[in-house]
Amino acid sequence: MGTATIAPVWAEADGYVVRTAGPADIGGARAVMLDTVYRDLRSGYVPRWHADIIDPEAAYLRRARCTLLVAERDGEIVATGAVRDRGPQAPPNPQWVADRFPSGTTAQLCRIYVAPEHRRHGLARRMVRELRDFVARAGGYEAVYLHTDPAVPGAEPFWRSLAHEVCDERVLPGGGQSVVHFELPLSGTGSAARGIATPSSK
Repeated sequence: MGTATIAPVWAEADGYVVRTAGPADIGGARAVMLDTVYRDLRSGYVPRWHADIIDPEAAYLRRARCTLLVAERDGEIVATGAVRDRGPQAPPNPQWVADRFPSGTTAQLCRIYVAPEHRRHGLARRMVRELRDFVARAGGYEAVYLHTDPAVPGAEPFWRSLAHEVCDERVLPGGGQSVVHFELPLSGTGSAARGIATPSSK
């Protein structure tokens, strides 16, 4: 079983509800993800990178120690955030980064996407907090990892405000993938870990 083994997270503020996704949310979550990879990342759909977007239920809802959160407003899914149970792979990532974050003991934060018209409401920060609390509840993880594309407006300063830089590939010979790798501290406390809803962060 996947996320059904851990109680859903609920938090309401300004009309937004952040919660664990269910099967009925898959279409809306996929739309937010695809819009982001085409509009912000400008990569379009690439099968070797984005298989989880095509089948989020298999990637996140059916897997133990993985989860997919959504933010909903007025019945519409407007943001996503997920945890997967595998670390970065080499290639394309540097081997030493892959070695530092092995699959199985690494929780990777991914697909933290917010539709443009719903940004600046604290949704991404809220997602990160709830996902870190999920990692603590799930158990067995020793690190929380993520990477970001600094070409996406606002992405790099957002993550630098929350996480510790591990590797900026832009300074590597040839520029690598031009992504930045980060580590977040494990979260073992917090209201979400106790199953209590709190207002969204600002």
